[in-house]
Amino acid sequence: MDDLHGYYFEDLKEGMSASFGKTITEADICTFAGVSGDTNPVHLHEEFAKTQMFGTRIAHGMIGASFISAVFGTKMPGPGCIYVNQNLKFRAPVKIGDTLTATCTVKNLVPEKKFVEFETVCTVGDKVVTTGDATLMVPTRS
Repeated sequence: MDDLHGYYFEDLKEGMSASFGKTITEADICTFAGVSGDTNPVHLHEEFAKTQMFGTRIAHGMIGASFISAVFGTKMPGPGCIYVNQNLKFRAPVKIGDTLTATCTVKNLVPEKKFVEFETVCTVGDKVVTTGDATLMVPTRS
């Protein structure tokens, strides 16, 4: 893999994985709200969030999904891949100060379509906060 091209389809094997993580900040949540347009007060207003089920502000669930996209676009398969499908289940909240990590693992290769199916998991420490699966189209060497 180089900076301008990721893994080719032929380079990928079942069980390979890659991760991306960072600690969620106030700025991350505000920036994500601005970019996405999701200004739900459960993300932005502590007084409102205190009255809700988690008792404090929580990060947008799609921030974790964007970390999955970061793995795909920058690590594995990397530059050149195209997202085809993503399914997600949100299992637990992510709060300011949590270190969120997305890990993507190759589950299956579909040679006739050059598709790669991945298991996707986001965690905070040992706690699973998001699960899912994704399909990507990955370029071949030829």
